[in-house]
Amino acid sequence: MAHAQTPPGPQALPGVSNIIAIGSGKGGVGKTTLAVNLSTALAKMGFRVGLIDADIYGPNVPLMMGIGQQPRVLANNQIEPLVAHGVKLISVGFISPGDKPLVMRGPMLHQIIRQFLQQVEWGELDFLLVDLPPGTGDVVISLVQTVPLTGAVVISTPSDVSLQDARKALEMFHQVNVEVLGLVENMSQFTCPHCNQVIDIFSRGGAERLAKQSNLAFLGSIELDSEIRHGGDRGLPIVLAGEGNHHARQFFEIARKVAERAVAQSAKDENIFEIS
Repeated sequence: MAHAQTPPGPQALPGVSNIIAIGSGKGGVGKTTLAVNLSTALAKMGFRVGLIDADIYGPNVPLMMGIGQQPRVLANNQIEPLVAHGVKLISVGFISPGDKPLVMRGPMLHQIIRQFLQQVEWGELDFLLVDLPPGTGDVVISLVQTVPLTGAVVISTPSDVSLQDARKALEMFHQVNVEVLGLVENMSQFTCPHCNQVIDIFSRGGAERLAKQSNLAFLGSIELDSEIRHGGDRGLPIVLAGEGNHHARQFFEIARKVAERAVAQSAKDENIFEIS
């Protein structure tokens, strides 16, 4: 009697040192803004970086990175990623641009995620970031079943509603055995350009308190500012302004912490593997 084959476990991507998921648990909190600025900041810091837009239903990376042509399929049936601001990119938005929605079920999502990971010529990368869709659904499961993740970064606004969903994201990563590298607070405060008064529109400090409660690292805060939004709308991430820009500096500081914690986590994982 034939025995059913055990499905293969997650397989490392040759040449890719660290794979980091960017999640939120909730839409509209700035997850893609963090992903594009974090990846661009790491590239400007000299790292080799790739970014997967895994938000299949709302792929905003092409707009926010200022690139929209279709990627080339190579002779070996591999896909050549596009490059913007020094970052290698792949997104459903390159394949299905415009306002046409993608309607698909779980198995099709799984196939796309596997293709983005295994059928793209990523080459040698220090960091491959994955911009997840909001929620705790199929894409995350497909991701952890396909490749071993170095860790995840969770972003939230300080509001109670957003933090409630951030807790669900933390629990999701815990259940699938993915280390959370830390939390980021977005829209932390707004400084009036006319009177310089600081206004806590969405409250303030909630993500930092959640990090402490969860015994996790707090990676930093990002202010609510139209300059950051303008950069995303024009395909020019704010970090391109350099660290002399106050808003860009916030992302560079977070990028350094993420890089340090990812490298430390990778070394820890390698030691565990060697011991076992």
